Amino acid sequence: MDIACVALACVVATSRSGVAGPADLLWPLAFAVLVLWLLSSRGLYQPRLEPRLLDTLRSVAWLTTVAVAIVVTLRVFVGGVPENLAAEAALLWTLATTLLVSSRLSLTFAERRAARACGEPTLIVGAGKVGQAVARRLLAHQELGLRPVGFLDKQPLVAEMAGPAELPVLGASWDLDDVVAKHGIRHVVVTFSTAPTDVFVRLMNRCEQLGIPTMFVPRFFEKTTERVVVDRLGGLPLISSCPANPRGFQFGLKYALDRVGAALMIAILSPVLAALALGVLLSSGRPILYRQERIGRDGKRFEMLKFRSMCAAPGGAAGTVAVPVDCETAPGGVEGADRRTRLGIFMRKTSLDELPQLLNVLRGEMSFVGPRPERPEYVDVFARTIHRYGERHRVKSGVTGWAQVNGLRGKTSVADRAEWDNYYIENWSLWFDFKILLQTVLAIAAPGDVE
Repeated sequence: MDIACVALACVVATSRSGVAGPADLLWPLAFAVLVLWLLSSRGLYQPRLEPRLLDTLRSVAWLTTVAVAIVVTLRVFVGGVPENLAAEAALLWTLATTLLVSSRLSLTFAERRAARACGEPTLIVGAGKVGQAVARRLLAHQELGLRPVGFLDKQPLVAEMAGPAELPVLGASWDLDDVVAKHGIRHVVVTFSTAPTDVFVRLMNRCEQLGIPTMFVPRFFEKTTERVVVDRLGGLPLISSCPANPRGFQFGLKYALDRVGAALMIAILSPVLAALALGVLLSSGRPILYRQERIGRDGKRFEMLKFRSMCAAPGGAAGTVAVPVDCETAPGGVEGADRRTRLGIFMRKTSLDELPQLLNVLRGEMSFVGPRPERPEYVDVFARTIHRYGERHRVKSGVTGWAQVNGLRGKTSVADRAEWDNYYIENWSLWFDFKILLQTVLAIAAPGDVE
């Protein structure tokens, strides 16, 4: 696809610019080869479980820019520069980037549809907590193309085998060949079990001999970030993880940009804010804003703001009713009797009720992107029962977050939210924030269609 797109871009750009001699054909050819080499060097032809479409499109646009800059620079040094060099380069870059981005989009969506229809039979080694989590997520995200069929484990944890990811234990490590042949296994994911390390190594070596792709969950997966440095001590790899520092200047820059962005958005959206405030006043009276105490950065309490979407409860209370704390599921949605107004239903569906949180961002209590804040009574319980839940409070709470754009809104798993939120904190970048904001906008515009 990429070869065809780059070739087409070169042919069209050359035909539009005119060919004075054979040397004029050399530069488009050099551009094509350079683009393909750069894409390959950045790993864009390596198979990935998750396509990461936005990252791929950014890389394509950046690498075509680098390629055309190199070609233009070489032409200037070689000499014989045509008068319309800038126009030629701009046309070539525009055509190549547009065609490559379009083809990548089309191919990714086609691959996702094909993966949903016919996922590869996948064997999970290890039937403990991590193995069960892998199975649940593969079942929930069929677009990844891996369809788990069972576990391989000599001593599975029976207590972990119940739930939506209940799959059979197909045997122990020495049964690998039989299980592969019987179930047509095309992929293996290695997690944890009570077996010694050398058993896993032999099993992965055997998978290589059988030509079966293998993935494994690293032992210290909680401390493994996207940014790692691999050194060598003889034949031993030494891996250094480089997580983002929530106390570093990068987060200081993020929070400064948050405040500037919040001020601009309040100014731009002031007519919308005024209209919604008037609508709330006319439909349910005062107060217009709903204030609820939440826990933010470093455990500090603040009042999170929303447009009020419910009528006052019996007795005059406008807030939500008290509900029992579930140690595994986050609160969300309508608690108690449904007292939403017609405007409130619309605002919740479109997330317009969250707009007053721009004031929280402007005051420095929240950020545009970060872990969603929770009520104190829930935080007290979750911090005691959920692994790494308290680590979410290393950064400011967000209007939206990585967990939310991955479907973890409302009454969903608290443990999954904590995992996604901590992943965001440790792998933070401005580009990561931009992706989350873009995915949030797309999710609001087309709910259920954004992956």
